[in-house]
Amino acid sequence: MPFALHLLGLAVFAQGTSEFMLAGLGPDIARDLQVSIPAAGALTSAFAVGMVVGAPLMALAGRRWSQRRALLLFLVTFLVVHVVGAVTTSYPVLLGTRFVGALANAGFLAVALVTAVGMVDRTAKGRATSTLLGGVTMACVVGVPAGAVLGQVWGWRSAFWAVALVSVPAVFAILRAVPAGAGTGVGPGTGVGAAAELRSLRAPRLLVTLVLGALVNGATFCTFTYLSPLVTTVTGLGAGWVPVVLALFGVGSFAGVTAGGRIADVRPVPLLAYGGLALALGWVLLAVTAGSPVAATVLVLVQGALSFAVGSTLISQVMYAATGAPTLAGGFATAALNVGAAAGPWCGGLAIAAGHGFRAPVWVSAALVVLALATAGVAAASATVMARREYV
Repeated sequence: MPFALHLLGLAVFAQGTSEFMLAGLGPDIARDLQVSIPAAGALTSAFAVGMVVGAPLMALAGRRWSQRRALLLFLVTFLVVHVVGAVTTSYPVLLGTRFVGALANAGFLAVALVTAVGMVDRTAKGRATSTLLGGVTMACVVGVPAGAVLGQVWGWRSAFWAVALVSVPAVFAILRAVPAGAGTGVGPGTGVGAAAELRSLRAPRLLVTLVLGALVNGATFCTFTYLSPLVTTVTGLGAGWVPVVLALFGVGSFAGVTAGGRIADVRPVPLLAYGGLALALGWVLLAVTAGSPVAATVLVLVQGALSFAVGSTLISQVMYAATGAPTLAGGFATAALNVGAAAGPWCGGLAIAAGHGFRAPVWVSAALVVLALATAGVAAASATVMARREYV
């Protein structure tokens, strides 16, 4: 993989850390800014909404610029709003920075996905996608725990400063590593208009793949969001084990996205079929055996690997299928991921609020993956019927 691709992954690491780090900083933010815990939680919701809305909109806006210019604009905006967030004493301002930062994050990831697959051979899109998304998994392994430690030692603002500082090397890397004229909007870089790209995104195969990506990612973050109370109240481990379990999930995620990237380019269908079945079974097993510390910790590692192997493969398949949308494919893939990231925890929260306990989100994750498998099966059957009709 080109070295520049790993540098883009560094920026994705900083952005992934920012997206998830508030899980450990909310109470401190609430005390410092004199707001309620739910108000502090709304900072995460603002980021999720910004990611969902921003991915397609920022991808459309970025069509007018070269990939380097778009990446720089989005990354510098992301960096600046984190500096503002680190110094502000106003909750509304902080809330606004989270939304704007998410827009910039979504735009960057949308363009970076297109840039990444453009850096490699046409048959290596899976590896390129997994390399880029590896930054998200490393955020789970290193960035989020580090942000929590910084918040405990130097206050929540230090975590915002750290995200801004980590973004700085990526700015210089983009200046040096991404060609100035790469992928220039609707000009010679693509030759495809925005309307034509949007029409191509309505292809049934592509829409189904986006839905599957949202469902699988929803399942992933449904359980991940509530791992802490699951570990402490159901598994019976002490609070000190929570960072360890979260790190195990992150390690599994990194292993899964790395292995999945290598398989996705050569055998994507078997990976999605067998990996999807194993993923659904794994969530069921975790829900049933969550009371056992050994079983729970092993399954957290396994499920992290399966979730990101299947999820990253689905995103790479979007990039393969969306040949008619060379600049917007990344935006819609990013939006699909974040629809799942927002909807999954919400569904898990509803299950907990209904009184079903902290195992409930794991059962919801299993149900979401089963729904994904059923959707894929119906789509495959429909495609087979249509093909037979055309043949006749």
